[in-house]
Amino acid sequence: MISDRKYTFELISIGSLFFIFGFITWLNSTLIPFLKITCELTNFQAYWVTFAFYISYFVMAIPSGWLLYRIGFRRGIMLGLLIMGAGTLIFIPAALTRSYGYFLVGLFAQGIGLALLQTAVNPYITILGPMESAARRISIMGLCNKLAGIISPYILGSIVLHNITLWVQRIDTASAGQKAGMLDMLSYRIIPPYVVMAVVLIALALVFGRLRLAEINPENTDKVNPLDIFKYPQIILGFLAIFFYVGAEVVAADTLILHGHAQGISMETARIFPSFTLLAMMLGYIGGIALIPKYLSQQTALAISAILGLCFSLCAILFNGWVSVIFVMALGFANAIMWPAIWPLAINGTGNLVKLASSILIMGILGGALIPLGYGWLADVLGSKTAYLILLPCYGYILFFAMRPFGESSVVSEKVSA
Repeated sequence: MISDRKYTFELISIGSLFFIFGFITWLNSTLIPFLKITCELTNFQAYWVTFAFYISYFVMAIPSGWLLYRIGFRRGIMLGLLIMGAGTLIFIPAALTRSYGYFLVGLFAQGIGLALLQTAVNPYITILGPMESAARRISIMGLCNKLAGIISPYILGSIVLHNITLWVQRIDTASAGQKAGMLDMLSYRIIPPYVVMAVVLIALALVFGRLRLAEINPENTDKVNPLDIFKYPQIILGFLAIFFYVGAEVVAADTLILHGHAQGISMETARIFPSFTLLAMMLGYIGGIALIPKYLSQQTALAISAILGLCFSLCAILFNGWVSVIFVMALGFANAIMWPAIWPLAINGTGNLVKLASSILIMGILGGALIPLGYGWLADVLGSKTAYLILLPCYGYILFFAMRPFGESSVVSEKVSA
């Protein structure tokens, strides 16, 4: 059995990456209302932000796994950070031209880099210690991710959505020429923070290029047959669980500003709502760290979380105003331990298929591309509150996955080499 304490340096290093994941990912909750205004979009069009960002995970998951087999975790991390930096720089011409298409290309490139990073570090953290405490390690990484998620919408929102209600009022009453000029000025607000982020990402890539992290390799090094994936139904079922979980998580955070505004709350107030969703997720992670596996199994915790998700979603639909908004925020608590519980249940006992299985699960992040688009379409047709009906089948499937009987773990023996 591998001790968690033996790899403290690796855990700290990967924790810093999860902070970066969260910071970049949860900026989308602020980008959606910002681009809806500056690029003059409908709800459905605005949620192409999440589509462009998360579809890259589906496109790159298998190529990422193939690449990691050849270059290893450390070089994969470095390359992923560089690609993210390049995607962030694309925001500069996008803002200068106020081109929604360019923004989507930049988001897609960021997602490609993140897909490579996620494919590397999720199995790394899962295997870097005893399998029965994998959910606890991933929860610790999740704390880093969600801490960044609390900070990033607040920082970006204070820059790009500052006095936004006044700006919208002036834009609505301006002439066509004045309106274009004001929208251009508003678009330029995005440039300084994204230049800073690009510099940080490129610098981190150089740092990780020089770090010596432990490489994890299964003892069974037989040639991998991709069709062997179908011998492990938990991988395919886990893919669907990740699909619905990520879709629900993205909807819960990235729709909050526009939903709050639709409920009569000013956008200056609503711009910080995603931070509260992420704060609720942090509380859930802390609970997961304290309770799993000592008091609750990963499966039991996942089932409880799915039931909470169903209850909170129904309340968000049935109530109005602030109460509806608060229940959407509370979904963060329900979502908190889903990723760390689903992941080890899906890859446990897959032996030398672990990297390929990881790629399949990463493809499940496709849910973050498609389910918010469905929400956006429903919001245009039925309203932002009723559109949360889309969450009910998501949490329903996760409950099914959690209640499925999993056999005794036959965890593959792993070895770690520096």
